[in-house]
This record gives sequence, structure tokens and C-alpha cells, in this order.
Amino acid sequence: MTNTTNTTPTPTPAPGPGGQTDPAGLLDVVVIGAGVTGIYQLYLARQAGLAAKLLEAGSGVGGVWYWNRYPQARFDSESYTYGYLFSKELWEEWEWSEQYAGQPEIERYFNHVVDRFGLRSDITFNTKVTSAVFDENTGTWTVTAANGTTLRARFVVAATGNLSVPFIPPITGREDFHGEQYHTSRWPKQPIDFTNKRVALIGTGSSGVQIVPAIADQVAHLTVYQMKADWVTPLNNRPITDEEQAALKADYERIRDTLATSPSGFLHTINPLSGTDVTPEERQEFYEKIWNSPGFTKLTQHYRDMTYNPEINAEWCAFMADKIRTIVKDPETAEHLIPTDGGYGARRPPFGTGYYEAYNNPAVTLVSLPQEPITRITETGIETPKGLHEYDIIIWGTGYDFGTGALNRLGVRGRGGLPLEEYWADGPRTYLGIATAGFPNFFFPGGPHGALGNNPRYAGDQADFTHDAILHTINHGAHVIEAKASAEKDWTDLMNNSDTMSIFQKASYFYGSNIPGKAVSQLLNPTGRWKLQELITEVKNNDFNTFDLTTTDTTTGA
Repeated sequence: MTNTTNTTPTPTPAPGPGGQTDPAGLLDVVVIGAGVTGIYQLYLARQAGLAAKLLEAGSGVGGVWYWNRYPQARFDSESYTYGYLFSKELWEEWEWSEQYAGQPEIERYFNHVVDRFGLRSDITFNTKVTSAVFDENTGTWTVTAANGTTLRARFVVAATGNLSVPFIPPITGREDFHGEQYHTSRWPKQPIDFTNKRVALIGTGSSGVQIVPAIADQVAHLTVYQMKADWVTPLNNRPITDEEQAALKADYERIRDTLATSPSGFLHTINPLSGTDVTPEERQEFYEKIWNSPGFTKLTQHYRDMTYNPEINAEWCAFMADKIRTIVKDPETAEHLIPTDGGYGARRPPFGTGYYEAYNNPAVTLVSLPQEPITRITETGIETPKGLHEYDIIIWGTGYDFGTGALNRLGVRGRGGLPLEEYWADGPRTYLGIATAGFPNFFFPGGPHGALGNNPRYAGDQADFTHDAILHTINHGAHVIEAKASAEKDWTDLMNNSDTMSIFQKASYFYGSNIPGKAVSQLLNPTGRWKLQELITEVKNNDFNTFDLTTTDTTTGA
């Protein structure tokens, strides 16, 4: 999503013509998912004159920002670093109102992009893909949806994202509850009335941290069920001033170029200092400054050894623990809110606004699940060893089947009818987090083994490469492009053997540990963006030699 222009040559005609659907209905590209990556992939295909369609399960665009519309859902990446960078005109005409925009504004942005570039006519909504089957004889895919929609295409790009499939733990009796139930990632479009309602929130990840203060003053009572405490630090959001808006517009080229290579995908400046370079007193002053800094700067602009020097990490954690004890008036609640099973960065850190303060509201109660586990859900509420707690509403803030969840549910069948979910039973096997051997002409930018930072920036690199691979195939008169098994093995081994480069615990959902029965394996790219970009450049400079290109004589589109 970083290029302002596409430098890849316009494709020359090949079997299954680019630019229009052939009489037999064969498309060049089917994109699945209208999130930040899928929209961009459709844009690239349209710019190249390819016949492309996008299928979306929801009724609107935005992906996770279409589905996640719970109270105070918002970015924790700076708004302007999350949006698209391929058009200077788009950059100049759209103004984000806040450093970290809320869901309604984010959804408006994606709708603006789709309409601004005339993409809506090629998007089919309310169309949930249930199967994608590769035909080895023709080198094409047949994509089928639950509503009966069927498309044939040379290439399939599954831009289904990492945060698409909601997870609800298998607690006995959930279906018996007579009140209302909502998962944060499947929130209804109509606002929910929390006035004088007894509400249970299960889960205190990023979504839960945003919801608690948003509804605390509306409810009769809110009980928060916490499995593990996380180090929640202030988001420190604020409006973008007129002066800042003007500076952002004037500095488009520098910002675009910086974000195109930033290892984190942010504009943040790396701190050259180690914690050991300064005195303990200077560190305490710095921690106060970092606490009051915006969003992810608490990771990206911290002392450069904070994540790997146990003493500095522990000192920073002690500082945060003191903050929690100062903010939360009830000592027992405060202690339950302080993590005891890992330092800062061991899990994906949430950022909140008024989260700890909400526990001073007498209408808010914290339940620590390790001390008081849920035994069952009844018709009227939640039962624990201490008794039955009755509720009108249960909110599930229990996260996602991260990384492979959506892809494994698409019904993808590769060579010989091989199910993708079977091939990945022990964890994903990918090449550059984009392709997998045995599944020709199938790409999944923004999926497993891709990101380790601001997702749209990493996924944008992958979408650009996916587009280049498609055009390379067409321009070479080939019908099929497939990652070599050796290249897949090398990349997958690199991902799985680079845990020492990752700050995340294996108990994190970044390893799939939150899903019962799921293989615990690396789902991120611990080697980082520069390694991904280095290999992408190498592959392109070497004529895509880590892929096999083949011709299928029977590929006629018929």
C-alpha cells in the first residue's frame, strides 16, 4: 500500500484474458474479503486492467472495522499510518479527526476509498465463501459462497485477515442463557441499550479494555471476568489540530517513503539509548514521559533494550504497577489488575482510556477467573464456585482464532483435492506469508507469517508482491504459479526457529494458544519487515525463481 504508481508492465494477453470476463465467465482474480488488504488488492487488479471481483461476507466494507463496532472501538495505530498511501490525492482530501480514529470514522474512510476509486461495482456483499477448489486440468479456481454465488478465476487472493473469526470458549450452558449475548467482533449495527442493565464482560484484551469505561456509567452493574491481567497503558488520544493537518498534507512524500520502510510500520523514531546508559533517576523520569506518550510509542520509542533486558523490563513493569495501585482505589482489585506472568510486551499490549479509573466506579466489579472460574452459564447468568450471578447481557471479548482461522474455514482445496486445513494441521506452512506449496495461483496477503507491526503496512508489501506475481505469470504466458516446496520449507523453518527474535510468549494468541486443540505454532513473522522486504526484492530480481511457472494447455477459459 505504499506505491503511488504501479511500475509493473501492463499484462500482455494470455489464456484467460485480462481486462474482461471471457464468455465462459472466467475472471482473472477473485479477492475474498473487503478489509484494508482486500480493497487494495482489488484496486491494484483494476488499475492493471484485470477482470476482478471481490466477495465479502458482510454488507459493507472495512473488514475488522466493519464487524467491530462495539462502544469506543478505535485504532491504536495512528490513523494516518493505517490508511492507504498509494494516492496523494486521497491523502490530501481525507482528514482524520483524531490521532486514533473511532470505528464510525474508520468505516466512513473505507467507504470513501471504495467510492472514490469506483470499486463498489466489483464487490459482492453478503456473500460468505464456503469453498475454493483448484482444477489442475484448467489451472483455475472455482469459488463458491453460501448464497449460491459461484465464480471461476485464474487467481484467488484470500485477504481474509488475521482477526476475522471470533472465538468463544466452550463454556457449558452458553446456549441456555435467556438474555442478550454479543461478541465484540460481531456487534450489531443498532446501538445496544445498556441503561440499568446487569452486564457481564468476559475477556480483557484490547476490545474489553475499550468497552469497560465506555459503558460503566450506563449500566446498573458491570462485572468484568478477567483470565489474565495485561499491562494496559494510556492511549493518550487527542484531536488532530488544523496545523497538524496541514503539516501531514504537505509532508506526504516523506511520510509515504518513511512508512514504506519503517520496521514497525509507524512514523515513530527509534530510541538509540539503552536503559543502562542512564541513571535510575533518569529512567524514572523517562518512564513517566513514556506513560504519557501516545499508543505504541511505549514499545517503539522505549529504551531499545526494554524488551530483552530483564532488569529494565522489570523496572518499567514496577513503574506501571505503581501507577495501577495509585489509580485503582481498592487494593485487592488493583493487585488483580497487575500481571504476574510476564513482562511488558510478552503479550500484545492493550491501550486504554480511563480503563483503570473505571474500577473506582461502584457499578464495576472485577472477577479474577483463576481464583473464581466460571463453572457454567445458566438461563439467567453465570455460575462460579461462589454462586450464581444474574445478568441481562453477556459480552464476549474473548478474541479470535488468529492467523489461520479464516483461511482454514474457506474450504480451500489444492492439488489432488488437498484441504488447506489438513495441510496446516500442525501449523501454517507458507512462503513469505503469502503462498503455500500445493495450492497454485492462491495467495493470502495479511495472513500468517506476515506481520510484526502495523498490519496494513506489512500486508501492503504482501499485496504489492501478490499483484506482481500475478502479472509476472500473465506476462510470461504461464497459467500457473506455485511456491516451491523448498522455498516454503525454508521460510516456514525460519519463522518457527526465530522465536528468540520475538518478545511474545507462546501463551499468546500469536501462537494460537487460545484455541483448544489448535497446534501451537508461530503465526507472526518474528524476523520483521526488513527481512520480508529483502526476500521480496530478491525474488523479483531473480525472476520469481522460488516459484514454479507452468503452462496448462487445456486452459482456455471454457
